[in-house]
Amino acid sequence: MPNQKDIDMHAPTIFNRSLGQLAGIIKRIETNPEILGARLHAEMLPFASQVRATANFALRGCCPLAGLPPVSFDGAEVSFAALAKQVDDTIAYIAAIPPSQFEGPADRVCRDRAGFADIALPADEYLNLYILPNFYFHFSMAYAIARSHGADIGKQDFDGYHLYAPGFSFEKPTT
Repeated sequence: MPNQKDIDMHAPTIFNRSLGQLAGIIKRIETNPEILGARLHAEMLPFASQVRATANFALRGCCPLAGLPPVSFDGAEVSFAALAKQVDDTIAYIAAIPPSQFEGPADRVCRDRAGFADIALPADEYLNLYILPNFYFHFSMAYAIARSHGADIGKQDFDGYHLYAPGFSFEKPTT
């Protein structure tokens, strides 16, 4: 039976794979500028902010886990080019962190702000129970907004594994 260390994935690998998928989605929808400000609900962030939050949660996870000060590549411009640059810069920054910087006890404390709450969690809880759920929440919302506004993307664009024939649907049209 493998030990836990043998099956754990390196945090940057997890983030950068999904950020790469997000970069692909941005490229596929860049001809639909109305998506940039689109929302699923009036009280939820628009697409552009969901993309930015996704990239920032990757950094909010990796920086403290690697013992680095927090960084962000947010910009003032709201465009597909600016979002693509932020995602690309995030991927490059995370990829440049030496794997050895992530080594350390799972119970070391990471601190962050969750809304209006200050949190201090052991590193393993911080990553698995706070950062990853929030990272995938914002990534999912960006995907859902794009999809709900007619973007020609599917599950394969989200996870990079699924493949369906053109026009395939699990739902049968009613007649």
